[in-house]
Amino acid sequence: MAQQSFEHDTLMTGNGPVEMWFLGHGSLMLNYNDRIIQIDPYSSVADYAALPKADLVLITHQHGDHLDLNAIGKTRKSTTEIYCNALSAPKLPEAKVMKNGDVIMSGDIKIEAVPAYNIRHERSPGNPYHPKGEGNGYVLTLGDKRIYIAGDTENIPEMSTLKDIDVAFLPMNLPYTMTPEMVADAVRMIRPAILYPYHYGDTDTNLLLPLIDRSRTEIRIRKLQ
Repeated sequence: MAQQSFEHDTLMTGNGPVEMWFLGHGSLMLNYNDRIIQIDPYSSVADYAALPKADLVLITHQHGDHLDLNAIGKTRKSTTEIYCNALSAPKLPEAKVMKNGDVIMSGDIKIEAVPAYNIRHERSPGNPYHPKGEGNGYVLTLGDKRIYIAGDTENIPEMSTLKDIDVAFLPMNLPYTMTPEMVADAVRMIRPAILYPYHYGDTDTNLLLPLIDRSRTEIRIRKLQ
């Protein structure tokens, strides 16, 4: 970790702190009660061999910048739990599949798999970058805090059903996910206390600032291209 420099924040819960490291792209690392959680580990953003081994790995979907077997191999240990969507499972036979709507407990961590898909952005007519039903976002309940990691998605109607979200990580990497205006609409549905735009590529995150009621939602911009 000393050889790699990542921005990180700490979120206090009723059951101890959550440390959040912003590794880059769609990759996050959390530490909660001495359990390391890796989300979509990706070799292009970090040397995972030099990071703490993961107790829990969450894979949102099967695209190569989210399902990176090399990074997973470097972060895993014999007791690592891995959860993924169904289309990632053929490459991760040891993982447990979660589909949209599934809820599991991993120790004292509650994991909810929620929809993540495109409505508007398509590779070609009728061929969305992320079809409905394929990918997952995840809501993690850590103590009394709920953290939403959206995965590759747009501002889908299902976001309006998410309740009591303290922290939301919302993607803005065009053309694959959301425009700033779409993120602002997602925030209006989710109403998180804190927003982290993530996986935003070349999109200017400052475009969000005038679009969001910052008296209700704090925007924290970190290096997560």
